[in-house]
Amino acid sequence: MFTPLTVAVVVAALLLAAWCGFAAYRDQPVKDWHYMGVGAVLLLTLAQAGVSAVLMAGGERPADGGTVLFLSYLVSVPLCLPVVAIVSLGERTRWGSVTVAAGAVVLAALELRLNDVWEGGVGG
Repeated sequence: MFTPLTVAVVVAALLLAAWCGFAAYRDQPVKDWHYMGVGAVLLLTLAQAGVSAVLMAGGERPADGGTVLFLSYLVSVPLCLPVVAIVSLGERTRWGSVTVAAGAVVLAALELRLNDVWEGGVGG
C-alpha cells in the first residue's frame, strides 16, 4: 500500500476532527467550509482506494491472506465521512460538529487498521 497517501489521509482526518471539534467548542454547527474539508478528506480516501485497487490488480496482496478483511476496510473508509456528514445535516447544532469530529477520528483509526491489515496484522 502507498504509505505517504495513508499518512496524508490520517493527518487530514485528524485536522478535520480538530477543526470540527473547535467549532463544537465554540457552540457552532457544521458550516459549508467544514463540508468542503469533508470533501477533501473524502477525495484522499477515494484516491487511496484507487491506488489500492491498482496495486491489487497488479498482483500485490495484503500479507497473511487478509484480502477479504482489507477489502472490507477499503470499502468502509470512504463511506465513513459521508455518513457522518449526512447525520450532521440533520443536527444543525454543536452536536453536528461533534459528529463530524468523531467520524474523522474513526476514519483515522480505520486508516491505521487498513495499513495494519495490508502489512499482515489480521488479528484482533
